[in-house]
Amino acid sequence: MLMLYLLFVGVVIIAALVFAATAAQRLQTDVEDADFGLAQAIALETDAALHNAILTVEQLAQHPAVINVDPEGMEDLFGDIAMARSEINLIYRLGADGLMLFHHPIGPGSTIGVDFSFREYFADALQVDHAVISKGRISPTTNQAVVTTVMPIRDQDFNFLGVVATNIRLTTLSETLGAIADEHRSADEFRVLISDATGQVIAAQDPSYLLTHLDDTLPGLSDDALAGERGTQVIADQEGEEWLVSFIPIPSAGWSVVVTRPTSSAFGTMQSFYRGLMLAIGVFLLGGLAYWLGLSRQVIQPLQRLADFSQAISYTDEQAKPHRRMVSTLSLRSDHIGHLARSLSRMERSIQQRFTELQTVLDSSKVVVSSLHTQEVLDRILELTSRLIGADMCAIVALDRASNSFRVQASRNLSVDYITRLSINPAEPRSPTMRSIRSGQPVHISDTSKEETYPSLKARAQKEGYQAVLAVPLPAKYTPPSVLSVYFAYPRELSEREISLVWNFANHAAMAIQNAALFARSDERLQEQTRRLEALVQSMSDGLILEDLTGRVLYCNRRLCELAELTPEEIQRYPASQVRERLISWVADHEACKAMLKEALRQRGTWSVDLSLDRRSPPLTLRFQSFEVTDRQGEVVGHGRIIQDITRDRALDRMKTSLIATVSHELRTPLAAIKGYASTLLAEDVQWDHQTERDFLTVISQESDRLSDLVTDLLDLSKIEAGSLIVERTTCPLHELIENAIYSARPAVGEQLQIHVEPNLPAIRVDSRRIEVVLRNLLENAAKYAGPESPIVLSARREDGQIVVKIEDEGPGIPEELSHSVFEPFVRLDDGLSRSAPGAGLGLSICRGFVHAHGGEIWLEPRERGVCVSFSLPLIDEIEHG
Repeated sequence: MLMLYLLFVGVVIIAALVFAATAAQRLQTDVEDADFGLAQAIALETDAALHNAILTVEQLAQHPAVINVDPEGMEDLFGDIAMARSEINLIYRLGADGLMLFHHPIGPGSTIGVDFSFREYFADALQVDHAVISKGRISPTTNQAVVTTVMPIRDQDFNFLGVVATNIRLTTLSETLGAIADEHRSADEFRVLISDATGQVIAAQDPSYLLTHLDDTLPGLSDDALAGERGTQVIADQEGEEWLVSFIPIPSAGWSVVVTRPTSSAFGTMQSFYRGLMLAIGVFLLGGLAYWLGLSRQVIQPLQRLADFSQAISYTDEQAKPHRRMVSTLSLRSDHIGHLARSLSRMERSIQQRFTELQTVLDSSKVVVSSLHTQEVLDRILELTSRLIGADMCAIVALDRASNSFRVQASRNLSVDYITRLSINPAEPRSPTMRSIRSGQPVHISDTSKEETYPSLKARAQKEGYQAVLAVPLPAKYTPPSVLSVYFAYPRELSEREISLVWNFANHAAMAIQNAALFARSDERLQEQTRRLEALVQSMSDGLILEDLTGRVLYCNRRLCELAELTPEEIQRYPASQVRERLISWVADHEACKAMLKEALRQRGTWSVDLSLDRRSPPLTLRFQSFEVTDRQGEVVGHGRIIQDITRDRALDRMKTSLIATVSHELRTPLAAIKGYASTLLAEDVQWDHQTERDFLTVISQESDRLSDLVTDLLDLSKIEAGSLIVERTTCPLHELIENAIYSARPAVGEQLQIHVEPNLPAIRVDSRRIEVVLRNLLENAAKYAGPESPIVLSARREDGQIVVKIEDEGPGIPEELSHSVFEPFVRLDDGLSRSAPGAGLGLSICRGFVHAHGGEIWLEPRERGVCVSFSLPLIDEIEHG
């Protein structure tokens, strides 16, 4: 009703305001049109006067007396014009240099000979070939406010000869403006001004405004009035009075005519109309208000109180008490309001009862789903079931797949004996539990003492102390079938609403049970996946470190700890930058490496840097790879760093390079010798004696053997590297192997060799050819690198079930930094020792492979001078017992 009343009042008021606004707009338009008409008349009159002035100077600029600066001719000419045009108070001629050549009239304040080139109109005339109009100013010749029309004078070749100009008295324009304004309406109601493009007043009804600025008279006037635009504006003067301003342009001069009048007089009629309208609206509103107050007191306020009461139904008793007292008062009325109040009271009692039940279910559901641990969820379900319906005992009975029977999974206030003994066969047709599962509906027995169809239930109920039972199925998809059983100590007939209430709660409970079961499964799987992933990452041969955006270490694997020589606990305490600093501290050029790594860390995306840890023992070459860790939205959440040990890869690269270089050199040398001697023997122009030919053939045979040995070494090395070396063991004495090795060694060891073999050494079961190669290679190395003057000692003894053989010399020895790599393929000691020693660098590598194939070991023993290489071979009985 309030809305209808307000709608009616609103329509009436809006209609009145629309009418008033339309009338006001029409009145304002009429006022503006009148002002525009006045301004238009003034603009036309002023434009005509300016046009005549411009036409006058244009004609003067073509007159011979003016062009030729004839004073007598100009005196007559200028005098005639001055007499004909009263608004002109000075006519003059300026030379090309701006000097005053002549002016009329000539009075005591003559300015002939004065330089006027500084005048703005003179500068403008230099640039154009048409007449221009100057800004308003005080003429120094006549000492009057004037505006000047100027025409440049040019000869036939367009050379500038000066200007001819006329000064127009601004008082004349003001008088003309006032006369036009007087013809339209009383002058005290409005003001008329003419301004130039700069805002300077050129003409005004009041001459005191001449050459003042519009801002002084009309502050806040928009730039449109100065830019030759047509429009209106309401502004306030310095006294705070508002004026309606209308302006219109004078095209020929770029001036504007401005008509102003007080808004109080312009819109006086409209304001009177508004006051009358507001008075009528006020009377209308007062009458409507009186009607509304009566209606509100008898109808609307009681309805509002009843509406508030309906909203207060959900409040607590204390909050709803005032609303109930109010409704009780209204219910005593005999009209429709009283009938509505009585109906709301009955509805409030019913809703409050339902609301209490629903709130209990919702609160119970929140508590149930607050945990994901199965046993805790079951216990909370039983606790809330007892509170929800006032049960004395309750239990959750679920299928036990091990025994294929339904047993108590969780209980409340039931005895241990009952829990232990209860076992329900799934095929039992009369059990409330099985009937509930098969039907999917609650099964209620209000008095177990009268239950004759299921004698075992009656006996169990008497023993446990309950007389009523309600079995509600729990919907299960990921858990075994189960039932929520509710027991009462006394017979109880549950209403449909109470059964429905328990059933709804059971559905919430079933979801909580399934959530807990799914959580247990997913948690178990997640833990298993985490363990697998952890094992995988920890088993990586590369170091891995994960850090967040602040540089804090989140995770690192075992290999990273080994490379940094830190424990996992120590790394977790360090920032990632400190771990990187520890790694690069082993780089020779530490500062340069630090700067390079710092520059790389500024890059985004994936990048890698190789670092040579030369100061570490043993030296390592690491590849530092970085990648960004992002979330599902692609946002960077951290960085991963993989530290890969590429020492062996670099060694393999060097090995390949060395293989190509060494094999090429070692093959080319004997081939060159064979080719040379063979070509010599085949030469037809030389005859060689028998001894020379034999010597040549001997060299060819030796070089062929050298080639064969190199190929054999490469084949043996490939078998060792591939793990396909086959050892053919035979039993032979050690001294035979030593003698064969000495005989085949090149260069020959000769008398410099000293042999110290422990007497009565047992025979060894080895591949004799392979062990002879080991002995020969070691002897050859000693002979090549130690020199002919150094003694070579070969010793053998029995030690801990094996034969230990040593070959030592007193040569320059092996540098300490190379001691760990001499057994690698293609490693030669030329740079550290003798550059003339031949060989492919395969000898010690083949020795190591052959010794390892026999189950022995080979090593360097520390010496202050020379080299001592030792190797061990198991004895026959050790091999047989093994």
